[in-house]
Amino acid sequence: MSAAAPNATPGPGLARRLAAFVYEGVLLFGVVFFVGLVYAGLTQQRHALQGRSGLALLLFLVLTAYFVVFWTRSGQTLAMKTWHLRVVDAAGRPLSAARALLRYLLSWLWFAPALLSCWALGVHSGWGIIGSLAAGVVAYALLARLHPQRQFLHDVLSGTRVITFLPHRP
Repeated sequence: MSAAAPNATPGPGLARRLAAFVYEGVLLFGVVFFVGLVYAGLTQQRHALQGRSGLALLLFLVLTAYFVVFWTRSGQTLAMKTWHLRVVDAAGRPLSAARALLRYLLSWLWFAPALLSCWALGVHSGWGIIGSLAAGVVAYALLARLHPQRQFLHDVLSGTRVITFLPHRP
């Protein structure tokens, strides 16, 4: 694939990228569950609120490593491989570790506005938080429709783009 190829063809559709997003969440549920189980065992956690800041930090670091490693090695997470998607920089090259980290941090824009609004408004109910997150994710996804190439805001800001990548068959 040439460096110009990502810009020469339209990117994958919004529905396909959102399907990969949902599938990524399913896969990451297992990662989060396993890390939480190991953390609870190592810290002798007896109550869900005990050590939650440490667990949150550990999960953030594990998820950071997951995305940065996959995006810099192959440009694809496990879900992206399934949906034939790859992340590249604006010129179509593989991501550097710094650009992958920037993309990961900016990808929290999917959730940060909703979580900050819940905090600012004092919303503590599970359904209130879930509703806010759902509305925020839908609004963020719809923002991509305003971009000429239908890119998400975190890709625009980090200088990356998601392309269709079909594996070469012998």
